[in-house]
This record gives sequence, C-alpha cells and structure tokens, in this order.
Amino acid sequence: MTDEKRIALLIDAENAPASKIDVILAEVARYGTANVRSAYGNWKSPSMQPWEDTLHTYAIRPIQQFAYSSGKNASDMAMIIDAMDLLYTRSVDAFAFISSDADFTPLVMRVLTDGLKVYGFGERKTPAPFVNACSQFTYVEGLGQPSAESNGTESQPREPQKLRGDARLMLMLRSAVEAASGDDGWAHLSEVGSQIGNQASFDSRNYGYTKLSELVEATGMFQVKRQDLSVYVRDGRKA
Repeated sequence: MTDEKRIALLIDAENAPASKIDVILAEVARYGTANVRSAYGNWKSPSMQPWEDTLHTYAIRPIQQFAYSSGKNASDMAMIIDAMDLLYTRSVDAFAFISSDADFTPLVMRVLTDGLKVYGFGERKTPAPFVNACSQFTYVEGLGQPSAESNGTESQPREPQKLRGDARLMLMLRSAVEAASGDDGWAHLSEVGSQIGNQASFDSRNYGYTKLSELVEATGMFQVKRQDLSVYVRDGRKA
C-alpha cells in the first residue's frame, strides 16, 4: 500500500474561479489525495452560481457563511478556523488553498511552521505576499486552456530578455544551480528543482513554460546537456 499524502483542499469560493476547478484538482492529485474538499462563501449570493454548478460534480462540500456585518468576511474566518482545526488534529499532510486574497498569508505561514506544505492556486491578481508564502503557488490562468478574459496572453512563454531581466528569477535559478552543482559546475536538474522549492514558491508554468528545463534553456544563461535520460545544467558564466 502506497503512502499517499492526504491534502485538505480549502476554497475561498468568493475569490476563486469555478471554471478552473477541474484542472486544479488534477494538479492537486500530483501531490496526493484531496480527502477534504470544502468551499466557503455566502451561497445565497447570485455571484456564487458558477460554483454551485460544480459542487456535486467534484464532491466539494459547501460551507455556508452569511455576511453578519458589513466589511467583515465571515467566509475567510470560517476557512481559517477549519484549517487550524485540521492542523491541530493532524488529519492531513498538506494543504491546498484556492484564493486570490492575501489575507490568508498569515494562515499559510502558520501551517508552514508545523512542517506541512501549502499549495496555493489563484489568479494573477493575487498579491505577492500570499504567492511567495506558499510552498508552491500556481496561477490558474496557466492551467488548462487560456480563459476568454486573458485572450491567451497569460500562458504565453515569457521572452528570454524579460526572463533575464527578472532579477528574482535569475538569482533563484543561479543559487539553486550553484547549491546543487558538483566540482565541475554541472547540476542535475531534479536537484536544482528541489533547491528552488526550498527557496521560495515556484512554478515554471507561471512563466509560460511547461517544464523547468524549458525555462532554464529559454533564459540563455545556462548550459544544458542531456545524458542517459537525465538533464544537467551549468551556469553559463562558468563554462
């Protein structure tokens, strides 16, 4: 019997697109089994209709929260309380949060202190603090087919010049390659990926590239070689 991770999938339905739930669930399945699936919101609101149509299809439990007072988000509070309950009972091994709301950043940081991974999913409007706090954050526009609103631009590969101009990305890649490299400067790509995962939230698809190897090659700043079904990279400056 395999030891598969139990993942709690908690959805801020008021700040997440229902149209992407199928590809998000497929993505979560790469990391484990979503044995807890809950969506939070005021289900009496007409804006929640798109989510209502998907709840039964994907076995997601709706959690009703009324707006008790103006300016207060009861749904966020309910989601945070349930997450903390799951954390304390140790009934899950990881969390997946679907939201574009930075208010969940402290929750993510709290979960991380207990050694559990947090997979985040949200739209490109998601504030950086929430994106960077997650173990891995994936923009939903990069999953599946481009949405009509994005006109396909969200999943287009970023140009090499723009990649090289992204100081955070380049520092992250170079640091990971250096940490994983041997005396000859070459590093196994899988170890580079692990190093990046330890540094910050990262997903090559957020830059328009399906694989890390494609992103690394696109920058034009690294040497890449393939040998015996393995991929190795080296900082181009050390060639």
